[in-house]
Amino acid sequence: MEKLDSILFYSLEKAIKSYRQFAQRNMMKKGFDLTIDQWLVLKAIQDNPGCTQQDIARIAFKDFASVTRMIELLVKKRYLTRAIHSHDRRRFSLTLTDKALSSFEAMQPITKANRKMALRGITEEEMVQLQRYLIKIIENCNS
Repeated sequence: MEKLDSILFYSLEKAIKSYRQFAQRNMMKKGFDLTIDQWLVLKAIQDNPGCTQQDIARIAFKDFASVTRMIELLVKKRYLTRAIHSHDRRRFSLTLTDKALSSFEAMQPITKANRKMALRGITEEEMVQLQRYLIKIIENCNS
C-alpha cells in the first residue's frame, strides 16, 4: 500500500495548507484581523462586483453556509456593507468599505513577501510549468 507522502494530491494539499498557515501567521503578526478565507471572500467581491453569494462560494471554494457566516462577520467588522439588491429583494448588494480597501493596500507587501518566501528556489520556468500542470488537472476533473 502506498504511503501518504508518495501521493501527489496529498503533497499538493499539504503544500496549500502549509502556505495558508504561514500566510495567516504573518498577517496576524502585522495586526490584521482577517483570515485567509475572509480575504478570499472580500477579493471575490472586489473582482466580481454584483456577484451573488453563490458566485462568491464558487470562486472562494467554500460552501454557501460558510460564505454566509463570513459575510455576516465581515459586515460586523466593517469590511463590507450589505443592502437589499435594487432589482431582486431576495439578494443583497455587497460593497467593500474603505477599511477593506485600505487593508488590501496595507496587506499587499506582506502578501508579496509571503509568496516570494514560499516560491524561493523555484524558477520562473518551473512556475509556468506548474501552472500548466495544475490547469490540466483542473480541466481533467471538470470534464
